[in-house]
Amino acid sequence: MNTTVAYLLLGSNLGDRAAHLQAGRARLALSVGELIAESAIYETAAWGREDQPAFLNQAIALRTTLTVGQLLTQCLAAEHEAGRERHERWGSRTLDVDILLFGNHIIEQPGLIVPHARLAERRFALTPLVDIAGVVQHPLYQQNIAELLAECPDHLAVRRWEE
Repeated sequence: MNTTVAYLLLGSNLGDRAAHLQAGRARLALSVGELIAESAIYETAAWGREDQPAFLNQAIALRTTLTVGQLLTQCLAAEHEAGRERHERWGSRTLDVDILLFGNHIIEQPGLIVPHARLAERRFALTPLVDIAGVVQHPLYQQNIAELLAECPDHLAVRRWEE
């Protein structure tokens, strides 16, 4: 059976943010595959709609036999279990799970673009991803994740979170 390493970003800015991340990690490890790496947790300013609470973000890597469509289904289920409600784009949420990379695959399907379409523009995603995948090549830009972070145009605050 073929396995793929999927890199996900978990984020939360409502309720007990750290608990939402922990529950999301645990849920995904059970439903997706082996959790092989996790970044530090970072507190980050909200992106897109800055008039909301700061997020906690964490990148994780999972070794999986799921297809990318099956992975997306599990990510959405984890969000739903955490009580996520979708009222507005870039709004506050209990748990957000984004697929950043799925091996070196390039996927464009309705409702799913991988690598994440705005990964190179988001410091809050690149910073934790560098912790676990700094030398991984972005399949479209032919630069590694650390290089993308060094060139990232986003200047919103991202700082390591200490509980």
